[in-house]
Amino acid sequence: VQLQASGGGLVQAGDSLRLSCAASGRTFFVFSKYFMGWFRQTQDKPREFVAAIDWSGSTTYYADSVKGRFTISRDNAENTVYLQMNSLSPEDATVYYCAADTDPPNFSLGTSYDYWGQGTLVTVSS
Repeated sequence: VQLQASGGGLVQAGDSLRLSCAASGRTFFVFSKYFMGWFRQTQDKPREFVAAIDWSGSTTYYADSVKGRFTISRDNAENTVYLQMNSLSPEDATVYYCAADTDPPNFSLGTSYDYWGQGTLVTVSS
């Protein structure tokens, strides 16, 4: 499984960004078989859970720090998961990673995911 994250950039505090993560795989790859997550990591800190979404998109999970501001969604026909980020603050500025696993034992732990994208940088100016 390959994951390609995009959509990062430089914004001002209070602005919005939408991150995308396009998934692909070999012949029998089926995106809807993968539980998807978004994490973020600052250079000297552990990888932090941001949001996750189940296989069909019917259930979503959020870190307390982003609840009410961020929305995770997926389009299984397009093999893509999104992270809509609103009311961004400088504390949200870092590299964001998407992750995939068929059945993560703990969706909020990075070690539960087998596949990772390359990361996309979000910069928020105050």
